[in-house]
Amino acid sequence: MQNGTRNVNKILRQQIEIKRKQLFEYAANYGINSQLTIKCSQELDLLLNRLDQNLYHIQSA
Repeated sequence: MQNGTRNVNKILRQQIEIKRKQLFEYAANYGINSQLTIKCSQELDLLLNRLDQNLYHIQSA
């Protein structure tokens, strides 16, 4: 099960990096207060929270 979690975390890290780049692009092109930038930021937050939860569960096991 731990290998499965590691694979999920690897995928999450990749998704986080993609979303982070997208966020910087949106902020540069549309401004930090644009709805598109805010939505992207919220999506990044969700990905980061999921990774954090996974890492916490690994440490607690």
